[in-house]
Amino acid sequence: MHANLFGDFVKGKDLSRYPDSVQKGIRLHRTIDFYIDNHPAVLDLLHKLYEPLPKIASIAIDLYFDHLLAKKWDQFHSTPFKRFIQDFENAEVDTTHFDKEFFLVVLSKMKQEHWLLHYAEVEGLRRASHGLSRRISFENVLHKAPEVFLDNETIITEAFEKYMLDAQTYFSDYYRENNL
Repeated sequence: MHANLFGDFVKGKDLSRYPDSVQKGIRLHRTIDFYIDNHPAVLDLLHKLYEPLPKIASIAIDLYFDHLLAKKWDQFHSTPFKRFIQDFENAEVDTTHFDKEFFLVVLSKMKQEHWLLHYAEVEGLRRASHGLSRRISFENVLHKAPEVFLDNETIITEAFEKYMLDAQTYFSDYYRENNL
C-alpha cells in the first residue's frame, strides 16, 4: 500500500535493492504517472490551464484528480473511502524497505494529519497546493490552484471522468498482466 507512494521518492531504473512488493508499487506509480501525463483529455486540460498556472499546471492537475477521486471514491472503488483511509493509516511501515527519510516524514504527516481524508474537500486541496508550492524549487503560483479549480470545475471534472473511464480499463489489464 505504501510502496505506491514511494515512487515519488525513488530515482533511477535499478530497483533491485527493494523487495518485489516495493518494486511493483514503484512501477505501478510510474505507470500511473506516465498514463496520466499522456492521456488526451489530460493533455487538453493541461493546455487550457497553462495560462493561469504556468509551469505547474500538470502538478495542479494531479492535485485536482486526487481531490476528485477522493470526492467520487465510491464510483471507482468497492472499499468505502473512510475504510480505505483507516486501512492505509493503520498499516505498519517496514522502514527497512523505505529507505528515504523524507518519505517516512511525509508518510507520518499524512497519517497524523489525515491528508487523504481531507483530499475530498476544497480545503484539503488548498492545504496540499500551499504545502507543495513551498517545496517547489522555483517561484510558482500553485497556491492559486484551488481558485483555478473552482473557476474551471466543470472542464476539470469532465477531463477527470474521461481519464478515469479509460484508466479503469487500462489498469484492469495492467493489474491482470502484472499479477497485482
